[in-house]
Amino acid sequence: MKITYFGHASLGIEVGGKHIIVDPFITGNPLASAIDVNTLKADYILLTHAHGDHVLDVETIASRTQATIVSNAEIASYYAKLGFKAHPMNHGGSWNFDFGKVKYVNAVHSSSFPDGSNGGNPGGFVIEGEHKNIYIAGDTALTFDMKLIPMRTKLDLAILPVGSNFTMDVEDAIIASDFVECDKVLGYHYDTFGYIEINHEESIRKFFDKGKDLMLLEIGESIEL
Repeated sequence: MKITYFGHASLGIEVGGKHIIVDPFITGNPLASAIDVNTLKADYILLTHAHGDHVLDVETIASRTQATIVSNAEIASYYAKLGFKAHPMNHGGSWNFDFGKVKYVNAVHSSSFPDGSNGGNPGGFVIEGEHKNIYIAGDTALTFDMKLIPMRTKLDLAILPVGSNFTMDVEDAIIASDFVECDKVLGYHYDTFGYIEINHEESIRKFFDKGKDLMLLEIGESIEL
C-alpha cells in the first residue's frame, strides 16, 4: 500500500492495483500548487464529509477519471444526481471493494456542501487491504468511538488530524492513537491556513516522548506500508 500526501486532508492511496483519492482539496490550496489534479489517477474517490476543503476537486477528477465516489448516503446521492458514479455507505457499514474492505466509521464534526446542501453526518474510513490496514479519521474530535476500531481491525497506520481549532490537536491525536492501538501515525489537516498551523518539531517530539511515531510528510511525498 502506497500513500501520497496531497496537502491538507487530501491523500492518494495505491492498493490492490487501484488508485484512490481521499478528500481532494488541491487547486484551492496554495501549498499544493505543485500537484496537478489533471494527472492524478483515480478509480475511487473517498469523501469523509462535504466541506469545501474536502470536496473542491471531486467533480474535476471524477469527470476525467470516471471514478466511483464513496461516502455517506447524502453525499453519494448529491453526486449521483449530478451524473457521477457513487457508492453510498453509512456508519458502521462495510463493503468489499476490489481493492479491499472499507468500513465507514463515526467522526465528530459537521458536514454541509458549499452550496448549503445537506452533507449528512461526517465519518472516517477503515480500509483493510490484502496486507495492510489503515484508519483515515477525517475531520473529527477525539471520541471514545475510536476504541471500537481495534476490536475488529488491527491497524498498521492511523491517519489523524492534528491542526486543532476545527479538529483535535496533537495532544488529542496522541490519545486517539492509544484508542485505536496504533503507534504509527500520519498527521494531516494542518498548516493550510492560519487557524491550523502547527509547530512540526514540537508535534513530532510530543509523539516521540510517548513512544509513538508522527509523520508529517511534505506535499507530494509518499510512504509505503
